[in-house]
Formats: sequence, C-alpha cells, structure tokens
Amino acid sequence: MAEIKNLTLETEEISIRGETLKIFLPAKLEEIFQGDPFLEVEKFPFWAKIWEASLVLADYVATLEPPKKILELGAGLGVPSLVAAKFGHDVLATDYEELPLEFIKLSAKENNLKVKTKILDWRNPDLSQKFDLIIGSEIVFRKSLFEPLIELFKNYLEDEGEVILSHPSERKRVLIPFLYEAQKYFKVLTSIRRFKSNGEAVEIILNKLLKIK
Repeated sequence: MAEIKNLTLETEEISIRGETLKIFLPAKLEEIFQGDPFLEVEKFPFWAKIWEASLVLADYVATLEPPKKILELGAGLGVPSLVAAKFGHDVLATDYEELPLEFIKLSAKENNLKVKTKILDWRNPDLSQKFDLIIGSEIVFRKSLFEPLIELFKNYLEDEGEVILSHPSERKRVLIPFLYEAQKYFKVLTSIRRFKSNGEAVEIILNKLLKIK
C-alpha cells in the first residue's frame, strides 16, 4: 500500500459558514491506484477527491450546537470531521483503510485541529462508546453492507442521537432500499440540497435517522 510520505500532495481550500480550512489530498491518482477503474471499482480510491456530498454534510454539522460526540464512517479525506472539529465537536473519523486517515491527520495538523482517527470495519466494529451523531457521506453503496451499517447505527448511536447521511441523487437506486430497511428501526427524514457546482446542477439528499422509541 502507498505511504503518504512517498506521495505527491496538494491542498484545496474549503469555506464553510465563515471558516476556511486547508485540506490535503493526493495530487497524482496513479501514485495510489494502478488498476483499471472500470474493472476494479471496489479498489478505486473514490476517497481521494472532495465530493459535493461531503461539503453538504460538513455544512450541516457546522450548524449543530457543540460539543457533540461525532463518529464519521467512510471518512475519506475527512471534510465533515475536520469541519466538525473546527466548530467545537469531539470527533472520531474512521475508514476501512489507513491511507485516507493519514490525510485527515495531516489536514488536522495543518488547521490546528484535534481529530481522532481509527480503522473501522463495519462488519466487525471495534468501538468502545456511543455517539450523539453518526455521519457518513456516500457510504451507502452496496446491499451486502446494509445490515452491518444498520446494526452499527443501532449499537453505537445514543438513544437521543442522530444519524446523518449525505448522498448525490444518482445514488437513489441503492439509497432507497437501504432507507426502507433502516425504517424498521429508525424514523427517516429527508431533505434535498440543490446548487450549482462548476456550472453543473447538483442535487444532494440528506437523510436524518432517529431511533424509534
């Protein structure tokens, strides 16, 4: 696996609710992925870019009264986690791989933020506490992970907590069946964010999941 010290890095600035952060990301995709993106979709490092869904999720988190205990799943570059930390929250950013977490650590140091990181397998989550907020951007992508995700939400969300998910509308085909399963245990609320990005119309679906009492 590639090590961050051997990679060419670049930074991108993001601004959320009056705060600007500098985010580190890989400058050259070929340094972290040598396969065919069409044949090896599972291995393709989608995390290596700042996606609109993560910015919408970060913006939502920035509106919450701190301090909240927040768990980010599939964090990638960790934009929502870094913004949450900037706005005074206690954050654990997790991913299945180590490399994206190294980028989060670098960005946290650059912005003088405290963000804890941890490798996490949703099918066998090694977590020692519950959270006020569990967040994820584009984490619903495969039916085989529906049950592990829902179980993780059930077991590690505080009773009065919230799960907040952010997905582009193109993900509806997999997102809707997931939410159908989740509503057996959670009340599901949905809102839509529409905006222009690089001249293109973007539609992001935000879902809030609340435990059914």
